Amino acid sequence: MHHTETPAMPSLSRGSIGDKIRGAFAVGRTRWVMLLLVFLATTLNYIDRAALGIMQPILAEKMNWTAMDYANINFWFQVGYAVGFVLQGRFIDKVGVKRAFFIAVLLWSLATGAHGLATSAVGFMVCRFILGLTEAANYPACVKTTRLWFPAGERALATGIFNAGTNVGAMLTPMLLPLLLSLWGWQAVFIGMGAIGFVWVTAWAIKYYNPEEHPSVRKSELAYIQQDPEPEQPQVPFSRILRMRGTWAFALAYSITAPVFWFYLYWLPPFLNQQYNLGISVTQMGIPLIAIWLSADFGSVGGGILSSWLIGRGVKATTARLVSMLIFACTIVSVVFAANASGLWIAVLAIALAVGAHQAWTANIWSLVMDYTPKHLVSSVFGFGGMCAAVGGMFMTQIVGHVLTATNNNYAVLFTLIPTMYFLALTWMFFMAPRKVETVED
Repeated sequence: MHHTETPAMPSLSRGSIGDKIRGAFAVGRTRWVMLLLVFLATTLNYIDRAALGIMQPILAEKMNWTAMDYANINFWFQVGYAVGFVLQGRFIDKVGVKRAFFIAVLLWSLATGAHGLATSAVGFMVCRFILGLTEAANYPACVKTTRLWFPAGERALATGIFNAGTNVGAMLTPMLLPLLLSLWGWQAVFIGMGAIGFVWVTAWAIKYYNPEEHPSVRKSELAYIQQDPEPEQPQVPFSRILRMRGTWAFALAYSITAPVFWFYLYWLPPFLNQQYNLGISVTQMGIPLIAIWLSADFGSVGGGILSSWLIGRGVKATTARLVSMLIFACTIVSVVFAANASGLWIAVLAIALAVGAHQAWTANIWSLVMDYTPKHLVSSVFGFGGMCAAVGGMFMTQIVGHVLTATNNNYAVLFTLIPTMYFLALTWMFFMAPRKVETVED
C-alpha cells in the first residue's frame, strides 16, 4: 500500500455544523457510501422484526394467541439472536465482513418470507428463531464496517447514523403495513419483506470493499481513515478474547440496557393499543409510533455528534463517551411518567424522550467498545456482548409477560425499572472500560 502526503484533517472543534460536514466530505466520500449500505441493512433488519409487533392484534385474533404465546414467540427470536450473535461475530472476523454479511442477509430474508407460511404460534416460534439466528449478524457487521472505515473522531457520528436505521425501519413499518395488509393480507406482507432483502444483497455484493481493497477510494481518504495506526495483531482463540477486560466491560453493560429497546419494539404497540384503544391504522397507531421512532433518529445521530464534538474540543474519547452516556441516562428518567399519563400525547412525549436517549446512549457505548478493541477482533467482542444482551432480552420478554399477567396488564412497574438499568450499566463501564486500545496477551 502506498501513500501520498497526509491530508489536512477536518476540525471537529471549530466552525459551524455545515463546515464540519463539508470538511468530513473534503477528503473523500467512499466511507459514507459504505455507511449508507449498512444503514440500509439496519433499516431492513428492523422492518423485518418490527412488523410482528404491528400485526400482533391481527395475528393474535386469527391464531388465538395469549399474552404468553406472544411472549414465547419473541423469546425464541431472542434465543436465536443470542446464539447467532456470538457465532456471527466470530465468523465475520474470520471470513471478512463482505462475505459474512452477504450470507446473513440472504438467509434472514428467506426466514422473513417463511413467516407467511406459518399457521400457528409454534410455526412463528420456529421462524423467529431462524430470523434471530441470522439477523444477529447485522450489528457486528455494521460495527466492523464502521471500525474499518472511520477514524475515532467520526465513529460515534457514523454509529449514530447507521443505528438510526433501526428507527427508520420501526417508523416505516407502521406507515406502510396498514396499507399493505389491506391490499395483500399478512402472508404476502412477510413474503414481500423477504424479497426486499435480495435487492440489498445484490447491492452489497457489488459495492462493498474493505478500505485497502476498494477500487475507487481516494488516497487522501484512505490516509484519513488510517490516521491512528495500530500494530498488526494475529487472530487469537476465543478464550483469549474472554480474558480481555474490555470484553466484559461491554458485555455486562450492554446486556443490562439493550433489552430495553426490545421492550419498546415488542410492547409499545400493545401498550398504546391497550391504554388508548388505537387499533392498527396509520392515523391511530401509526402517527404516535412514527413520532416516537423519529425522536429516536434524532437521538441516535445527536448522541454521536455530542461525543464527537467533545473529542474535537480535546476531551479524551473514553471520557467523551461516558459523559454523553450520563446525560442520556438522566434523560431516560422521563419514561417513568408514561404508564399513568393523562393523555396519549403526554405518554408519547415521555416515551419519545426515553427512546431517543436510549439510541444516543447506544451510539456511544458502541463507539466506546470500538475505541478500545483491536479492529481485527471488534466483531468477536461485539458478538459476545450482543449474545449476552440477547440473553438479557430473553429474560426481559419473559419478565414482561409474567408482570403483565400478574398485574392485569399494568405497565407502571416496567416503566419505573427502566432508568435504573442505565445508571447500573454506566457505573460498570466507568470502572471497567479500558482507556486505550487493548492488546491481547499470550
